[in-house]
Amino acid sequence: MNSVAQLSSWSGTLLSLLMLAGLMLAAGGVWVLVKQPRNRRQGWLMIVAALVMFGNVAIWAVPVGP
Repeated sequence: MNSVAQLSSWSGTLLSLLMLAGLMLAAGGVWVLVKQPRNRRQGWLMIVAALVMFGNVAIWAVPVGP
C-alpha cells in the first residue's frame, strides 16, 4: 500500500476524531461561560478554537478536482 492510499484510509478516522474533539471543546467553552462567569475569556477562546477545528475539517472534507 502506498503512502497516498494509506493517508486516505486514515483521513476519515482523523476527521471524525477532530470533529469529536471540537464538539467537546465547544461544549466545555459553553460550560465555562455558564458556570464560571469570571473566566469568560477562556470560555470564548475555547469556542473560537472549536470553530477553527470545524473550519479545518470543512476544508479537508471538500473534494478536490475531477
